[in-house]
Amino acid sequence: MKFLLTSGGISNPSISDALVDLLGKPIAESTALFVPTGVYPFPGGAEKAWKAIHGHPDIPLSQLGWKSLGVLELTALPTIREENWVPAVREADALLVWGGDVLYLTYWLRQSGLADLLPSLSDTVYVGVSAGSIAVTPYNCDAEFDLQFVSDGSDRAQGADRALGLVDFTLYPHLNHPDMEDTELSHIQKWASGIPVPTYAIDDNTAIKVVDGSVDVISEGDWELINP
Repeated sequence: MKFLLTSGGISNPSISDALVDLLGKPIAESTALFVPTGVYPFPGGAEKAWKAIHGHPDIPLSQLGWKSLGVLELTALPTIREENWVPAVREADALLVWGGDVLYLTYWLRQSGLADLLPSLSDTVYVGVSAGSIAVTPYNCDAEFDLQFVSDGSDRAQGADRALGLVDFTLYPHLNHPDMEDTELSHIQKWASGIPVPTYAIDDNTAIKVVDGSVDVISEGDWELINP
């Protein structure tokens, strides 16, 4: 796949230009599927999902003027015949994967079968926001936070610190966000010191663009590469 891994969506012209470059055509001529699943475990998750789909004013993603936009709900896919959803995924120009609980999102990416399908989507652009971006990296920087939302009796807590590993670096979003104490660079550096792959710490005006394993940082803000 082609990846555009963001912290805060398509938040500035540079990231928007990167998205158009990956699509190979204007957004107005492109189709997308929106994945809201990661936000459900949080209090008020249903409302948060609706706001994300309708268009979150602070995180531009769904209301960018797509030619068409559909909802891909991962928790529903195991109960649907593959021939009724896989073609829609293959035909979409972009998958827009919202943020939330990384552990829950990666669990349903696997359970739905979408994780197995992703590597074959060579022309599709995977656009992640926060947890949606972390999910395709090898390690989950939010594991400790996510564990509090695991329901009783669930096996989701197993391997909580690992994600899908579709790229060969990990990512820590919301660098120096004023409302998130754990996003201070010193905290991120401490976490990254125990990770055997490079870590990109990015703020909400930064994205990581990946094509055929080649990594480019797209930024109008602040970011830091922390090597192991």
